[in-house]
Amino acid sequence: MTPTGNKTGFINQRILQALGNWADEDGRGVVFATDTGFTLPSGAVRAPDACWMSKQRWNAMTKSEQDGFGSLCPEFVVELASPSDRIKDLEKKMTDEWVANGAELAWLIEPKTRRVTIYRPGQEPEVLEDPSSVQGTGCVAGFELVMERVWGRD
Repeated sequence: MTPTGNKTGFINQRILQALGNWADEDGRGVVFATDTGFTLPSGAVRAPDACWMSKQRWNAMTKSEQDGFGSLCPEFVVELASPSDRIKDLEKKMTDEWVANGAELAWLIEPKTRRVTIYRPGQEPEVLEDPSSVQGTGCVAGFELVMERVWGRD
């Protein structure tokens, strides 16, 4: 995978920072960075742009799973669309890869259009146009991503 552009890297760091800070205070789970791979139940190895996993799942993994590509799907996944990404491909990835393999909540963030699409198992995607913030639900209830901190300067 080629490196991301500067703005995409900046935005991804802001997402990871917000999620990591919240997870540290909340204490129920752990956050993984962009380059962390997971072996999904489908057998595919995928690396989300940001994700959260409950400590219960993390602690249930063997040491070798923790050291390698753990055989499970994180409960919360964030994918960030870069300028070169095809949105249809990312939408398919959200439903066919993440949600179908066990993610309880998945967000697709599109900086270009300032759109966030929320995916949950068994539900139609929820599209938020230029939200001021996005609220975590379920496994990440209490997490809030303030979008002005994410979008940054134009």
